[in-house]
Amino acid sequence: MTDTLPLVLLLLAAAVSVVAVFRLLGLPPIMGYLLVGTVMGPHALGWVPDTLQTRHLAEFGVVFLMFSIGLEFSLARLYQMKRIVFGLGLAQVSISMLVAMLAARLLGVPWLAGLVLGGALAMSSTAILSKLLSDRGELDAPHGREVIGVLLFQDIAVVPLLVLIPALTQPVGEMAEALLWAGLKAAVLLGLILFAGQRVLSAWFYRVARSKSGELFMLNVLLITLGMAWITELAGLSMALGAFIAGMLIGETDYRYQVEEDIKPFRDVLLGLFFVSIGMRLNLGQLGEEWPLVIGILCSLLVLKLLIVSGFSRLLGSSPGTALRSGLWLCAGGEFGFVVLARSDEVGLLVPHYLQPVLAALVLSLLLAPLIVQFTERLVFRFVASEWLMRSMQLTQIAAQSLNAEKHAILCGYGRTGQHLARFLEAEGVSFMALDPDPERVRASAAAGEAVAWGDGTRKEMLLAAGLARASVVIITFADVAAALRVIHRVRELRPDVPIVSRARNEEDMEKLYAAGAAEVVPEALESSVMLATHALALSGIPMHKVIKRLREMREQHYALLRGFFHGATDAGQHLADADQPRLHAVTLTPGAWAIGRCVADLDLEKLGAGVTAIRRRSLRGLKLTPAVELMAGDVVVLLGAIAAVTAGEGVLLRGK
Repeated sequence: MTDTLPLVLLLLAAAVSVVAVFRLLGLPPIMGYLLVGTVMGPHALGWVPDTLQTRHLAEFGVVFLMFSIGLEFSLARLYQMKRIVFGLGLAQVSISMLVAMLAARLLGVPWLAGLVLGGALAMSSTAILSKLLSDRGELDAPHGREVIGVLLFQDIAVVPLLVLIPALTQPVGEMAEALLWAGLKAAVLLGLILFAGQRVLSAWFYRVARSKSGELFMLNVLLITLGMAWITELAGLSMALGAFIAGMLIGETDYRYQVEEDIKPFRDVLLGLFFVSIGMRLNLGQLGEEWPLVIGILCSLLVLKLLIVSGFSRLLGSSPGTALRSGLWLCAGGEFGFVVLARSDEVGLLVPHYLQPVLAALVLSLLLAPLIVQFTERLVFRFVASEWLMRSMQLTQIAAQSLNAEKHAILCGYGRTGQHLARFLEAEGVSFMALDPDPERVRASAAAGEAVAWGDGTRKEMLLAAGLARASVVIITFADVAAALRVIHRVRELRPDVPIVSRARNEEDMEKLYAAGAAEVVPEALESSVMLATHALALSGIPMHKVIKRLREMREQHYALLRGFFHGATDAGQHLADADQPRLHAVTLTPGAWAIGRCVADLDLEKLGAGVTAIRRRSLRGLKLTPAVELMAGDVVVLLGAIAAVTAGEGVLLRGK
């Protein structure tokens, strides 16, 4: 199979199929690419030859990966996290490299090769761990900050490591000179580009952006990225260094986010090809003979990195639970380990006998990383006795704050949306208890006397401590649909009758949240479009009363709980007493309620002054309200009327006429 096009089509077809399956299974796509390369490479089926052209093409994946890391690089962020980055991060990388080098030396591996192997094994997966932290809502947790800080240092450390690897291939007598010369060239090049290139690049991007051509902007990004990589390669340094510098320069401009979005497709595709090329280097036949060594390297990697990270985290003042969590999160290998090994293999620093077992151990550790994270909490509570006490103190603090609250609202999330909502609740005299995972936000809010506590609304014990048994409503103020679904699941499990109001980004998320059991979902896309439309109508000269009427109609079409509410409240007028004002009241039909099995027409609530405005049935959205609808156990019947009318209506629904 020598033709290029069939080869590319074969790789694309295999990658699409395997990566799609891995995503369905919840496994990292990286593993899919590695599997494609391993199976189709020269050591297995032999369909894809491991040629120099293939490796050169795959190297562009590393270039764009380093460019993305450069975009994220921020001196301000480094300074803000300096204790973690240059304390825990530096200690983890340097000690891991030293221990790996000593272990390799005991096994007869040359010390230079051991140094490179240590650098590869010291890395953790930025792509996998950052996504897991985000999905689990733990970015702002103490261990989340430590994990991000260490990953940031690892991303930075891989740049000088890639620069130094070619110099390590020189004879011992010339090595010091080669290292000094490489460092001097890197420093001079870095200084020239950073000091002279910043102004030039900003001015150039401004001119390109003025053309308002997406095609020209994209071509310009590719030119700068590959141009910088080529310049550093001409200087005898790594292409990755040039890409990293280009990312740093663009990251300081106003076009960083646009560049990041434009470059992402190229980065992901080429990086996938890079991992395919890594998989092609795995020799399954050789690994079958050396599986005890592979398992030994894997276990040593996990245990040693766990001990190093946990130990230094404790030395820097973290609690035992936080230290163990950080160690468990960071103990597996990462994609930059493959980058270091590939670079070392290209310059001939590693022989296949050393390369194969380490590659296999890194692949297995990446597979284990999500599983280790999943069991982290169980392991922490199993081995850290003080964690139970700290969790108990936290729950006691939340329970003490919510002790006097009755028929209050529980806010899951206290960001900007949650804080605005809290102001509305306070203005109407409705008490609330807020849970938020950001310790700094909680500290500032609690200092101002607000009912906010650090906690995760997806945990049963947190919801119970916040007074879920006495709450009148649970409000999810964040737009993360996965976390919102976990909150709804917990609330429904603990208290099925309490209504849940959730925020969503779009109508696609609405369907999932309604199906999970939310009483009402407010999509951002809908609300923003509604407000844009009403302002546009008003500014176009449409009379204000027509604009307000149209606003009501648009909302009533999407929110069943509001049907009839606007009309009744407006017509009632301000002269009515508060007790006479129409209001909504939700009644949950518990088992044994009189209304179960009866139709809406049989209720005959009109004579009481109350009416049924909506029925919410779990896992069924958009239930059309007709007189013939038969009520079921678990239904939430929304009544509209004055307080006395809806109270009487509730009695009829539950106990009969």
